[in-house]
Amino acid sequence: MKSSISLIVFLIGMLGSQPSVVGQEFYFPERNEVWKQATPNQFLYNQQKLQAAIDFANENEYSGSRDLRQAILNGFQREPFHEILGPTKKRGGPAGMILKNGHLLASWGDTKRVDMTFSVTKSFLSTTAGLALDAGLISNIDDKVESYIWDGTFNGVHNGKITWEHLLQQNSDWSGELWGLKDWADRPPKEGGLDDWKFRKLNEPGTVMEYNDVRVNVLSYSLTHLWRKPLPMVLKEHFMDKIDASTTWRWHGYDHAWTEIDGIQMKSVTGGGHSGAGLFISTEDMARFGLVFLNDGRWKNEQIISRDWIAKATEPSAPNINYGYMWWLNKKGSRHWEGVPEHLFYAAGFGGNFIVVDQKSGLMLVTRWLEPQKIGEFVKLVYDAF
Repeated sequence: MKSSISLIVFLIGMLGSQPSVVGQEFYFPERNEVWKQATPNQFLYNQQKLQAAIDFANENEYSGSRDLRQAILNGFQREPFHEILGPTKKRGGPAGMILKNGHLLASWGDTKRVDMTFSVTKSFLSTTAGLALDAGLISNIDDKVESYIWDGTFNGVHNGKITWEHLLQQNSDWSGELWGLKDWADRPPKEGGLDDWKFRKLNEPGTVMEYNDVRVNVLSYSLTHLWRKPLPMVLKEHFMDKIDASTTWRWHGYDHAWTEIDGIQMKSVTGGGHSGAGLFISTEDMARFGLVFLNDGRWKNEQIISRDWIAKATEPSAPNINYGYMWWLNKKGSRHWEGVPEHLFYAAGFGGNFIVVDQKSGLMLVTRWLEPQKIGEFVKLVYDAF
């Protein structure tokens, strides 16, 4: 009897130590396969409440123009010198998927349509850094970038202090110009004017988080030189092909963003789309990407990216509890969603593009073109169905 009790206690302890989403019920779709629908009663949830969440998403479409070129120009009017520098694409209507352990509970809209995804791209960019760390191309995430990229990009007392982690957490305050864009002209403060922004006091790297696409693109440029190949090729070879993603996604850079490596001209892609470019991708391929993070870096039996990287990428940064390595976190900070678990992490992009990951419950959501201010309410409606 005592041995039976000991065995039960041991098994309970083992179950508690494992990621809750890993198990026989987890589903990974093959390439071009119709996504597998959950069978009736496979998971316990209220179908009517889940439908109410979907209706909410359809009723709260992003209010900006479907002509994304126009939406971009309208959305960033405060930026001096702002212009479209890369490709754009007119968007579709609301779309999304709700999955549990990889099984499809519900979907809406055209989930195969390829659309711009804006700053969701940043989570893909972060992933190429994680792959570089796993491959040994980066020895330590706390290394100064100047020791890898010595072409002047990180020259100077201030820029020379910047580490890979600072760039990933967007708290580097890198100062300079890339592709003709100055760091201070991207999302400037509400107060002051050009002279105030140009001659501001620089923040010590690691102390102040500032959302800034120029600095994000400095990370992309640096990783391109580190890998010695365009990042779309890195992502395709080391990630997207391994998860049977479609052939329809594209990752663009600005029209003039060329750099020479090993005598070959390569495009340095962007980590967002607010001057055009960035990742163009379908809802279903976004879901495949998210499934890897839901399953702690694994796709079927292959570890695509390390568990250690995902754990590190989803830790709160010192200056912003809601931000990790280009993943947003649902901690009790300025971006907290009320009524849903704090352990959620998510990718977020302009116009209401989101990949929401809950490793503990196995729940994952992808939304396209949901009014951004409504995302917390939408996620709560989904959780209310469970």
